[in-house]
Order: sequence, then structure tokens, then C-alpha cells
Amino acid sequence: MTCKWPAKPAIFAPVLALALVAQAAHGADKASWLDPYRDPQDGSFDMSNALLNHKGVLPVPDIITEPAVGYGLGLGLLYFSAPSRTHADKAESANASSDAAAQDSAGDASRRTTPPNITGLGGFMTGTHSWGVGLLHFHTWDDDRIRYMGAVGKVNLHLNYYGPQGNANAYQLSGVAVVQQVLFRIANSPWYVGPRYTFFDSATRFGPLLPNSIQNFERDVRVGKGGIVVDYDTRDNMFYPSRGTYAEFEADFARGGFGSSNAFDMQTLKAYHWIELLPRWVLGLRMDTGFSQGDIPFFAQPYVSLRGVSDAKFQDRNQLTGEVELRWNITPRWALLGFGGAGKAYGNLHSFSEAPTAFGFGTGFRYLVARKLGLSMGIDVAHGPGQNAFYIQVGSAWR
Repeated sequence: MTCKWPAKPAIFAPVLALALVAQAAHGADKASWLDPYRDPQDGSFDMSNALLNHKGVLPVPDIITEPAVGYGLGLGLLYFSAPSRTHADKAESANASSDAAAQDSAGDASRRTTPPNITGLGGFMTGTHSWGVGLLHFHTWDDDRIRYMGAVGKVNLHLNYYGPQGNANAYQLSGVAVVQQVLFRIANSPWYVGPRYTFFDSATRFGPLLPNSIQNFERDVRVGKGGIVVDYDTRDNMFYPSRGTYAEFEADFARGGFGSSNAFDMQTLKAYHWIELLPRWVLGLRMDTGFSQGDIPFFAQPYVSLRGVSDAKFQDRNQLTGEVELRWNITPRWALLGFGGAGKAYGNLHSFSEAPTAFGFGTGFRYLVARKLGLSMGIDVAHGPGQNAFYIQVGSAWR
């Protein structure tokens, strides 16, 4: 059983338990302590007010079962806050009708909403002595015209490198990583553009034998990349969309001027599209590509990422992946879904026609735990090449 690493934060078990208790005891006096976690609209368990209005910190325990790093546990602390609004927005809201204001305060999931600000602090540890700690912040300004994302972390990972024959070669990867990104909306369009900087000061150590497929191996490598990011975003919700499109193109250049010890280039393009087929049915389409040139470290190469497939097992100079997902909203709170996809990594170890095909398919479910945020939680179960896998998900599996 696997859970993709880096694992997504999850509080599904305790949240689901509270949701079931709240719904079972709905209307009972003895459950009054759960009242702050009930949605006045439908009486269901909901954490919107607790996250947005009470300014609390949300603890998010996580289960890690990725074979490359072993079984383990993680814990994150998330703080949500409503985005700041301009004076014009406040005046417009004050002059709006009471019905429209009520709809806005209810966070109607059918409308496109401004993402909340999120600050997260977390860490994890596994039985293979892999561990990591990190700090993340996402912030928007001026009615979502400026988006900032920053992260810093330190990891010590025990992973596997898979050569042309698919044999696992154990290695240790440790280091400190920093990511900084600022995007600016173009006029009133759904297009965003801005710079991204990534730095990873790494140390790599293999066992007694170095795989023959790795050339010019260096134990200590600094990856410093400067790049440009172009986003297109018409999603109705950033966590678990029901309609709209999210696409991102990124071109990165690793050079000595950015602090990199290796010179290489990378281009990635990912695009997700959601279609409301019927009132309760949503079709999701995903395309993901990655290309690299130059003296790129083996661990930084593009790889196929699919539910049911171990991360970095299918890794090469380039990768191409496609996936579909069909969701059935049984109720406004509960949803079932099925998914399937395939991908290839090629360019150095294999040509495209000779590269093995990675595949993954499965099913899962979600519970809408914070309606005003459009935040859902659940579990996906998948099957891939030679393994089964489960994933604890917060929102969509597509990032």
C-alpha cells in the first residue's frame, strides 16, 4: 500500500468520525458541543466557521506508506484566513442586496471564490529513518490579483532509483530546499504570470554500487533554478473544482548565477479541466508533461505521477501523462469517484516507443468538510504495476 510522497496533509479519520457523530446526533441536546461545527444551511458537520472565523490552528495528522521511504506518520498545523479585500470591494459588498450578501457569506460552491490565505508547518518520520520538516505560506492580495507562494524545508530521505531494467537501487537524499513564487494577474483575465525560484542544496549517497546508468555522479549537488510561470485559472474552487480549467506552464533555467552547480533546463506543462456533465456528475481531464535538457541530476528528472504508481519509479529525461476522473455527487456533502490514467518516461534510458507504460486506476470518495472553502477530504484506492495503493486526500488529487 502506498501514499504518494510528499504526502498530502490529512485529517480524514478524526474528521469523518466527528461528521458521523454530528449527523447522527443532529437535533439532540447532548450534542450541543458540536454546534460550532454544524453548518446552519444543512445541519451537517462543517469546519468552515472554525477555520475562517475563529482563527484557529488546524492539526492535520498524516499517514505515510510510500514503499521508497517506508511506513510513517506526519503532523501538520494549518492556519486559514480570509483574503484581504480592497476598499472598492467592501463598498460594493455593502451596497449589494441582502440576498446576494447572504449567498456570498454562505460560500456558494457554484461560484468562483478567492482562495484563502494558508500558512502551514509540518513534519514527518518513517521507519526507514526518512524524515522532513517544512514551512509553507500561500497569500493573495488585491482581490486575487497577486498570488504568493513560499516554502522552506529540510529532508533526509531513503529512496530508490530505478535503472533501465527497472531494478531498485537504494540511495539517501538529504538537503535544504527553498521555493519562492509571485504571480500577477493580467488585467481582469484568468491569466497569471510571474517568476519562480527554486533552490535545493543536496547530498546523495548510494550503497556499495553506483548504478551504471548514472553518469558524472556527484555526491553534493546544488540545484538553483530561476524560471517563469504562466497560469490560467477559471476553476470555481481551488481545492476541489466542479468546473473550469487550471493550466500551468513553467520554464526553468538552472545556472551558476542562481546558485546551481549543474547547468540544465526544464519545461513543464500541466492542464486540468472539469466538466459538469449532469447536475450530479463531474468529468475531470488531466494532462501532464515534463522535459529536460543539459546536465540535470538524476533525482531532479521528470517522472510519471499517478495514483497507483510509486513516485519516481518511471523517471527519465522526459515524461508524458494523462488521466481521467469521473465523480458522482451522491449528496451535496458526499461524492464517489473513479479514475484511471497512463504515462511514459523516456529520452535517455528508453526511447518513447520502448519505454514501459505506467498505469493506475481506482476509486475513492470525498466528504465536503468546509463548504465555504469548498474543501473536501477522503480516500482513494488504486491499482498500478505490481501493487495496490491507498491515498488520504485533501481536495483534488491533482496539484
